[in-house]
Amino acid sequence: MKSITPLQFVVPLLLLSSTEAELETTGDKMFRYYLAQETAKIADQCLADIDTWADWQKHKDLYRTQLYEMLGLDPLPEKTPLQPTITGIIEQDDFEVWNLHYQSMPGLYVTANLYRPKILSQPVPAILYGCGHGRVRKDGISYGNKVSYQHHGAWFARNGYVCLVIDTLQLGEIEGIHHGTYNQKMWWWNSRGYTSAGVEAWNCIRALDYLETLDFVDSGRFGVTGRSGGGAYSWWISALDERIKVAAPVAGITDLKNHVIRGGSDERYPHGTVEGHCDCMFQVNTYRWDYAQVAALVAPRPLLILNTDRDPIFPLDGVVRLYHQLQRIYKLHQAEDRLGLVITPGGHQDSQEIRLPAFNWFNRHLMGEEPPIETFAYKFFEPKQLKVFAELPTDQGNTGIQNTFTQIKSSTDGGDQLQSLTGQQVLADLKIKTFGGWPETPVDLQIEKVFDLEHDGVRLAGYDFDSQSSIRLRLYVSHRIGLTQADSVHLEVLNNPDWYHYLQLGSSVLADVWTEELKVAGISTDEPTSAETKQALADQLSQVKQQNEIFVTFMPRGHGLTSLTDEERYLTQMRRRLMLLGQTLAGMQVWDVRRCLQVIRTLPGCQKISAQLWGVGEMASIVTLASLYESNIGQLHLKQYPTDDKSQPDFLNISRIVTPNQILTLAREKATIHHLD
Repeated sequence: MKSITPLQFVVPLLLLSSTEAELETTGDKMFRYYLAQETAKIADQCLADIDTWADWQKHKDLYRTQLYEMLGLDPLPEKTPLQPTITGIIEQDDFEVWNLHYQSMPGLYVTANLYRPKILSQPVPAILYGCGHGRVRKDGISYGNKVSYQHHGAWFARNGYVCLVIDTLQLGEIEGIHHGTYNQKMWWWNSRGYTSAGVEAWNCIRALDYLETLDFVDSGRFGVTGRSGGGAYSWWISALDERIKVAAPVAGITDLKNHVIRGGSDERYPHGTVEGHCDCMFQVNTYRWDYAQVAALVAPRPLLILNTDRDPIFPLDGVVRLYHQLQRIYKLHQAEDRLGLVITPGGHQDSQEIRLPAFNWFNRHLMGEEPPIETFAYKFFEPKQLKVFAELPTDQGNTGIQNTFTQIKSSTDGGDQLQSLTGQQVLADLKIKTFGGWPETPVDLQIEKVFDLEHDGVRLAGYDFDSQSSIRLRLYVSHRIGLTQADSVHLEVLNNPDWYHYLQLGSSVLADVWTEELKVAGISTDEPTSAETKQALADQLSQVKQQNEIFVTFMPRGHGLTSLTDEERYLTQMRRRLMLLGQTLAGMQVWDVRRCLQVIRTLPGCQKISAQLWGVGEMASIVTLASLYESNIGQLHLKQYPTDDKSQPDFLNISRIVTPNQILTLAREKATIHHLD
């Protein structure tokens, strides 16, 4: 592998402690550098098209449409009857609390507490309060995180507002899942364009629908706030729905640099705060946004951003960077006085100190007055008092909503047959929505021959090339000596287990030139080669010598020499970082295979001959997709090709566009397919 100069690693290694740097593989370092490059690219592009107010007017509707899509809300679900049900009312001296639930879609229950003043002479403003991750669970019973945040609802009601505090999917009375990619290995969420953030956003939209039905609520004066996860949901609903007139999110946003690269000055998340967040914090980043683009959709409505100075998962530096970008957008609207930033001392915690500015902000912009705030936010109730359900509904769909929330393609959508025009549209859609992280302008391949030798009538060579800037990969070539024009070229794409087997087979011949490979794979050359391995190698060489063909072996990024540290949590968070950059590991591996094919076309005797691609399991899916975008592919040899989107690798949004079998249909238009199962 072509060595990368130390200078190229200065920036990413400055982000690591010396101990962490020592533990990383070459692949880890390469990925770190790559993530830094991609994050910087997205940051530079964020709102770069907006120079004037007219620019904003031109782009804002498109931005909002894209955000709906990235939250899995395009097309928008049908607004079915909410079926609101009040299950109890708690009386307090100057306010009351309704325990209620509504269905944001049939079977998707949202449990909530509505706080309202007892005496109302006219409709009043309403605050939607989004709860953070404040689990209240006793004796196996979930009371909802609304119990943790009850003091906010009480404060608003005691000061003349109606406040609806809604439970979240994960920590409500009916406990759904926020952690699909975080710790449940549900990578197919990416394939379906599903994120639990979308469910939370939809539940907020329907909460506003419910508030509009209440005659004591002024539907022209809606505000939203919430902390942590609730801060994030405040951003979603404010950006999506202009019925929100005033917003005050608390500790709910930072920028991509913090999420992907470094979590501020706090050492708990040295590689980015994504490690401290579940999936409800993130849109599926199809269009490669930084978070200022989400926040900008609130302009020019009054927006107060609140954060503490030592929050480990919403670091202050990223919040300030985002705020400065928003200042420019608000200035274009001549609404600088409607944007505010409040920083209080502390970590990731709720406090009276950070609440008071938010309360005052709503008084100013919803009530039109700023009286002294004399009442503190108290918790008045025991968890049982705020519980909505005596028994959980048997028709609930909360626990399985991830399976049905987004609309995906199925075999019934036109069957597995696709017309050519439809196929062209599928490829175009995949290019935008699935492979949007592919480079717009490919870098030069920078091909370098790293070894070339002959053994027992066979030529064996290795070539390094650039798939992307900072992504350098290696392929291996073998063919009989003296071959000048092959009949075809075979490309076999391997994952790590198959690569290890490949190395073991040839280590006795190539130990002197495979020193880097054998070290990465942990294969020792001290042990004598077994008779069985020698015979297997002899059989392989015999086949190569007897055929008028060229054989190429290749491992895309994350495998082979660019293998990552073999630690599950680390690998999980690396894959989640890629999603935040509008990519998946598998999606970029498809690009690597394409680039490998382009390298092959530069080799002597390979320019015009057809290629045959070989792949097993996840690599069967990857080579099939790569074949759709390259020419002169003669045959695909596939084993254990995935039958559905839960068994295929995660390609961003792919299940909303095409099924695995329909991908095969498209591939058959270009190549003959052989199933080896």
